Amino acid sequence: MTRTFDYKRADRVSELLKHELSEIILKEAKDPGIGEVTITRIKVSDDIRSAMVYFGVLDRTTEVQQVEEGLQRASSYMQRLLGKRLRLRHIPKLTFVFDRNLDYSFKISKILSEIDEEGG
Repeated sequence: MTRTFDYKRADRVSELLKHELSEIILKEAKDPGIGEVTITRIKVSDDIRSAMVYFGVLDRTTEVQQVEEGLQRASSYMQRLLGKRLRLRHIPKLTFVFDRNLDYSFKISKILSEIDEEGG
């Protein structure tokens, strides 16, 4: 008898990684190039060997490329910390990618605020 899961293992690992990486970046990442970052989503491969970590930058004056490079520099350190915290056979290789959707959301919110101010 086979069981079907609504929630794939990769999805569960993704949620776990998102929570732990957010904590690590908030409390333990010491690279000044990283700044204020939020993890928006993580896409883990089905074999759990790699993970695309999508992030947004909260400080609008920060250079996105600088943040991305800082996160990539810290990725092996973060993987080691994840290895100590999580009970996984393999910790995925982390690749950080700027989430342009968050940037678009900020722009749309700003435009809507300006329209609201003009109208009211």
